[in-house]
Amino acid sequence: MENMKCKSGFATLIGRPNVGKSTLMNALIGQKIAITSNRPQTTRNRIQTVYTSEEGQIVFLDTPGIHKAKNKLGTYMVNVAKRTMSDVDVIVWLVEPTDYIGAGERHIIEQLRKTNTPVILVINKIDTVRKDLLLTYIDLYSRQYDFAEIVPVSALKRDGLDVLISCIMKYLPYGEPFYDEDTVTDQPMRQIVAELIREKALKCLEEEVPHGIAVTIEEMKFKKNIVDIEATIICERESHKGIIIGRQGVMLKKIGSLARSEIEDLVEKQVNLKLWVKVKKDWRDSDYLLKNFGYDPKDTE
Repeated sequence: MENMKCKSGFATLIGRPNVGKSTLMNALIGQKIAITSNRPQTTRNRIQTVYTSEEGQIVFLDTPGIHKAKNKLGTYMVNVAKRTMSDVDVIVWLVEPTDYIGAGERHIIEQLRKTNTPVILVINKIDTVRKDLLLTYIDLYSRQYDFAEIVPVSALKRDGLDVLISCIMKYLPYGEPFYDEDTVTDQPMRQIVAELIREKALKCLEEEVPHGIAVTIEEMKFKKNIVDIEATIICERESHKGIIIGRQGVMLKKIGSLARSEIEDLVEKQVNLKLWVKVKKDWRDSDYLLKNFGYDPKDTE
């Protein structure tokens, strides 16, 4: 890819849970799906899926649905979704073909009015309605908000996807791709937990172990009233391992205690957290290990 000829940027996919976001994402991405986190200085617990073509690269931030939260976890997820809307180049809002705009959609429209980011409205499931009715639905939504584009698609039938990709590319800046085509996948909750542990470790360690750590979740089991989590903090040197563990394990206990408290708020259950520390020499210089830990090698330059 040459810098001045290719587009590269971020798009967020928003919409209610039943509108077909995952079906659309799978249809758009195909085999080139990457769920990653850990871009420096950004919110790191959004699922990222990467679409790459000759025209450029779209990094989709697939946020939790925007809805009226009913608990702490819901509030957390809604806040992530709302923050994402101002961090991207374009917002892609997925709706169903309907002549009724409900409270959930109106709530999303209220949030969209608070951002200057271009919004592409995607009306999904067009294979389920008559074409003449589709024009009615487009007109209805266009009177609610000044959309940059309105694109009818059928994610299931893979209809209209090329048009959608072209529309998204239109609003992205020219530049180098953020990611290569190699893929990394993970479960979203594991990403959030790993990031919380890493955040607490960096906070406790301050400058003693300068950013030379990664966190991997080895096991995460949801039981009735408790979540068992085993995680490993990866560092580069034996001396760093000693600092992270601390005298008589005090530092590691402190990191674990702080992280556990936030994880419990997140999952709204008691958490049994076991932390280990391993040395992987020069892991930040190993493309294989970087990708294994969910980092993009270019982010460390």
